[in-house]
Amino acid sequence: PGVVARRVAPGVLHDLASALPRGVVLVTGTNGKTTTARMLAAILKADGLRLLHNRAGANLITGLTATAVAGADLWGRPRADIGLFETDEAHLPAAIRETQPRVVLMLNLFRDQLDRYGEVDTIAKKWRAALDTLPASSTVVLNADDPAIAYLGQGLHCKVIYFGLQDTRHGIGGVQHMADSQFCQRCGTAYVYDVAFYGHIGHYRCPNCGLRRPTPSIRLERLTLTGISGANLVIADDEGGFDLKLPVPGLYNAINALAAAAAGLALRIPPAKIRDALEGFTAAFGRIERIPIAGRDVLMALIKNPVGASETVRMLTHQNTSAEQPAQPADALHLLVVINDKIADGTDVSWLWDADFEQLAGRVAHVVVSGTRAADMAVRLKYAGVPAERIDEQPELSRALDRVLDVSPADQPLYLLPTYTAMLELREELVQRGFVKPFWED
Repeated sequence: PGVVARRVAPGVLHDLASALPRGVVLVTGTNGKTTTARMLAAILKADGLRLLHNRAGANLITGLTATAVAGADLWGRPRADIGLFETDEAHLPAAIRETQPRVVLMLNLFRDQLDRYGEVDTIAKKWRAALDTLPASSTVVLNADDPAIAYLGQGLHCKVIYFGLQDTRHGIGGVQHMADSQFCQRCGTAYVYDVAFYGHIGHYRCPNCGLRRPTPSIRLERLTLTGISGANLVIADDEGGFDLKLPVPGLYNAINALAAAAAGLALRIPPAKIRDALEGFTAAFGRIERIPIAGRDVLMALIKNPVGASETVRMLTHQNTSAEQPAQPADALHLLVVINDKIADGTDVSWLWDADFEQLAGRVAHVVVSGTRAADMAVRLKYAGVPAERIDEQPELSRALDRVLDVSPADQPLYLLPTYTAMLELREELVQRGFVKPFWED
């Protein structure tokens, strides 16, 4: 529908976006777009706003157009107060040009689908050029802990708000080998990290020119991870703060919640409504989705690039340096990992070797690998330290699901880790078996 609409009326997205009384919010980044956009959607709805949102994740410019057209009446007037668009990294410049957003929320920038996007620096330059075209009335909300993202705020003529994690207990030993933005954007010198959280996310400074992490005005002052049940957050800004219990797990989801809260505050949503919305949040399908299957606890988490996969594994193994949650006991994990190499996944699966699957060594009871690149994943796990006799290669997805359900104990959690197209296939298989509803009923 978006392709047809753009051919019939090339300016339709611009016209519909301009007619929204409260403007447009764009959410972009390599990891966390869908989850953060859904968190922000919950916040906006809690404030009573009618929402135009590409909830299904159609985040190319044609998807944004289709969402806008579907949300208009017969006279071409939007049936909404505000537009919220999750936006693909490569399509952000076009989205900015056509919607002239009120707020742009930028989460992070990691290597992802090199065959499609290219290197991080290339994307960052395109993003900066697009941000330079924003009207002065716009607000850009940036992750202070990502040097590539934070640098985009340097010298912008519109308002810039930074958010960041202050709780250094969640730091790791050093910058991970898959970190993408390790060098100063201004002078090229290697950054020094006072604390690194994951990838290149952390508190950084350049020892040569003095460029450093900006001080965030919206801060996650304290974070207590509580395993797969979620996390407790204390968020503060210059006017006060609030605490909340987030019902989705993982360090990165806590940061997603912080980002959504920052955008909500930028839109002048009351903190109490932000808290209530986040405490009632339900994850998007495949993004830390909990699925009851025959009375057992099953969790599905999308993996698609080195940093995202590493953080998902970190969450599953409970390797939290704050020591608030004990690590999984040895040989306890039961996994189904499904790796595809289709266009939407990225045809280059070399990222498997950059992801920190070594965290699984000594933690896996049994893992079934499936998908078009099942053999690659089996080899990767073997080199990560998972014993070969615990790796079960089942390329055909239905058989793989049967196998993991047969082998894993019903009284222990089962974790499903698919790439994007594998997630869609896996969900369809679960729908056919009656375990979950079709996506359009979600």
